[in-house]
Amino acid sequence: MPGIRTAAQAKAWLEQQGKSVQEFAREHDVDPATTYQVLSGRKKGRRGESHKVAVLLGMKVGVIAPAPASGESVDH
Repeated sequence: MPGIRTAAQAKAWLEQQGKSVQEFAREHDVDPATTYQVLSGRKKGRRGESHKVAVLLGMKVGVIAPAPASGESVDH
């Protein structure tokens, strides 16, 4: 398994793909501001959307739970 990326490596990976942070965020349906915050280290990616971003960028090993389908209720 490849290693975890640092923020600098994640930025370089995006650049290698020719993608901006905005494009990455649109493709993965995540907030661009959260993506910038994870890349800058202001958010650690511990939970919620920042967790999803960190996993997608390869900065963290984790599982992304699927979003509930529209009209589907979430049991609490």
